[in-house]
Amino acid sequence: MPSAFCPVHNNLQADADRRRSIPGGSALAVTAANQVTGFNAVRQVLREQGMRQAGFKAELIKRSGSLTRPPILFLSGEAHRRQRAATARFFAPRVVEEQHRPLIENQADRLIDRLNQDGSAKLDAMALDLAVAVAAEIVGLTQSDRPAMARRLDAFFSVGAATREGWLARLSAFLQGQWHMLHFHFADVRPAIAARRMAPRQDVISHLIAEGYCDRDILVECFTYGAAGMVTTREFITMAGWHLLDDAALRARFLAVDRQERLGILEEILRLEPVVGYLYRSPVEDGPPLELDIRSANADPGAVGACPFNLDPDRQRADRVGGAGMSFGDGEHRCPGAGVALAEAEIFLRRLLSVPGIKLVQAPTVGWNPLVTGYELRDCRMAIDKGAV
Repeated sequence: MPSAFCPVHNNLQADADRRRSIPGGSALAVTAANQVTGFNAVRQVLREQGMRQAGFKAELIKRSGSLTRPPILFLSGEAHRRQRAATARFFAPRVVEEQHRPLIENQADRLIDRLNQDGSAKLDAMALDLAVAVAAEIVGLTQSDRPAMARRLDAFFSVGAATREGWLARLSAFLQGQWHMLHFHFADVRPAIAARRMAPRQDVISHLIAEGYCDRDILVECFTYGAAGMVTTREFITMAGWHLLDDAALRARFLAVDRQERLGILEEILRLEPVVGYLYRSPVEDGPPLELDIRSANADPGAVGACPFNLDPDRQRADRVGGAGMSFGDGEHRCPGAGVALAEAEIFLRRLLSVPGIKLVQAPTVGWNPLVTGYELRDCRMAIDKGAV
């Protein structure tokens, strides 16, 4: 979008489009007839009683076999509230600060030590390593090879790029999805279940076992928790790191301010570049799903203030509008792990940007994933400039 005069900043450049994730052409096909745009309209649907979750391979998971208990992602109403309350202890702010923060710091230190030894790295690979390590501990997926598990989950959620191209492509995607789910079950989930039955811990799998969940239901929950904590967090950290490495003034500010202000900068980046572009909801009675345009909600001047395509850490938002806009959703299905994702990004990126001589040597390629209707950033290369040190 071209620059326009911004009365707040009183110049022609302030509203320059700072987004790096602008879908081009048919990169993300949408159903315009059922689309909901604008902040207030999207929030109203997300908070409306009687709506059920759609998207995120709901149909594939439902076809994977009879489930004794539907996964939390697809629960609604009182059933969802009970399960959400039971699992809140894994994501509460105090838990993030006292339990998850030391874990994140240790993992971030491990990655930065490796970067210092090697002299170069891919930001997206480091982000995935961190996200998988943290999510695996919270969920309880700790009895298998972690890099291999990350590849299995990534493969599952990458299936589907051709799901709108005809019945043969949809059948192929379905069969591939079933194979990846089966592989994930035997290699990662089943060993974790066996270990937790012997010695329960404070993690999601131990909680599900105590609640009487069968192995199949635990498998599906591990997909919903694990993918949300691994796949989307990787993109968020990579996008935020790209902006910070590529903008000297923003980087300097990020390193100079306190933790709360750093979180504000990260939320503003996420508002500008939401990982998930669309959310889907359907009425309880069968009906076509509504397509909720998160990008339009996050760029609504009435909610997020003037110059919505500018990256402005000092942005003046309307009352009751969060720093990340609708990037974490809203209503009963608002992302429970938002605090964890922000903590991961803040801790890791502060350490990364403090590495003497660290610089961006290759911007990532931007791809599009129709499952999350969002961007995929790959091959973002960094190196330590020894001469600058």
